[in-house]
Amino acid sequence: MWSLDSDWYSPKSLLSSPTQYDFPGDRFIPNRSLMDLDQAQSLLTNRTRKFQNPNFDETYRQKVEKKLTLDSEGRPFRMLVFRGSPKSSRKSIRHIDEMREEEAAALQSSTNQHRIRQLPKGEARILDAPNLKNDFYINIMDWGKNNVLGIALGSELYLWNAENRNVVKLFNAVGGDYPTSVAWSEDSQFVSAGFMSSKLSLWDAETSRTVRSLGGHNGRIATCSWNGHILTSGSQDKSIINHDVRARNNVISRLQAHSEEVCGLKWSGRGNILASGGNENRIYIWDSAKMSSSNFLHCFDAHCAAVKALAWCPYQSDVLASGGGTQDGCIKTWNVQKGTCISSIDTKAQVCGLEWNRHHKELLSGHGFSVGTNQNQLCLWRYPSMTNVGCLNRHASRILQLSQSPDGLTVVSAGADETLRFWDIFGPPNKDDSDMSELDNLLSLKISPIR
Repeated sequence: MWSLDSDWYSPKSLLSSPTQYDFPGDRFIPNRSLMDLDQAQSLLTNRTRKFQNPNFDETYRQKVEKKLTLDSEGRPFRMLVFRGSPKSSRKSIRHIDEMREEEAAALQSSTNQHRIRQLPKGEARILDAPNLKNDFYINIMDWGKNNVLGIALGSELYLWNAENRNVVKLFNAVGGDYPTSVAWSEDSQFVSAGFMSSKLSLWDAETSRTVRSLGGHNGRIATCSWNGHILTSGSQDKSIINHDVRARNNVISRLQAHSEEVCGLKWSGRGNILASGGNENRIYIWDSAKMSSSNFLHCFDAHCAAVKALAWCPYQSDVLASGGGTQDGCIKTWNVQKGTCISSIDTKAQVCGLEWNRHHKELLSGHGFSVGTNQNQLCLWRYPSMTNVGCLNRHASRILQLSQSPDGLTVVSAGADETLRFWDIFGPPNKDDSDMSELDNLLSLKISPIR
């Protein structure tokens, strides 16, 4: 057995002088006493004199050189040579944006291959809508953010709750009058109703009572659009009025630019731009900060029939989609900042309604009369290519109007066949990247913050 001197590992040994060992130093930490620093300095700085170790003769050097410069078959070979790709094939750090774009395109291509959008085979629900007015120019349906659908049937206005399926009759107009426009306020507290008699009233949906009446028009009110506490109405008297529903004198501005009935109004998502469409085939673009009859931003006159269908793009705030009547049949997209037409596609049918898909880059159109076989259809279009995904033809008569649910998954179409048809056509939403690991995020050029 081995025996150890107890004094070697006792605490007393720590106080004694260290034992001297004779070794050439650590393999990582060299021992300077074993180095010839003068020779090393001379070898590094002298480029003219060739130093040789006298322990190796010329024969040995030739053998070593042969082993290092020739392979096993005697062919020239160089060891320890970097054999990377040539400069021309390497991407410079300046091309980082191109690499991002390539990765994004590859990811999009891969995503599209695994996520092919298909139209539903049929309606999710059908409701009877007796006495629904077959009139292209009026807008008598709106789906509020409270998930309640307002629909005018003849002289009556009904509220249908999409959650519990309850139906409430809000009012019944008298004296031969009837609603010609319906619009929910942004907070869903009020619903506005414009009438054939040029009357405009606000109703409290909870109490089913009239809050106030707003005057100013002398013709039927075919369209209304909310922007905060401002209610904008368009009439057969060719005028557009902005009403402040909080003020005693409700009319804050009147716009006289259209030469025929105003049948389409839509405020942009940010509330800074108003689009109006008229029966004289024109679209006017208005700035909310400069509301006057002669101070419109743009006038688009490329349509050949009345423009009722208007819809603002939810992911490009300066893009507007518009649809023309029977003699036009075109869906056009506009850049309202530049005042230019982005695209135009001939659907060969009356365009009665447009709705953007908030979850996928798509646009849904509802159609009426046609000189061909494309009448009474719902058509889905990819954006921005405007290629047709497919069409649904389930209405027996022309589609008059479209409206979208608050979650953006369902669209309802009102048809002259006196039916309301609900379509689960826009969902489900794209799966986000929230489940990506931190390592995936770090390695992805597409989202990496490094520039």
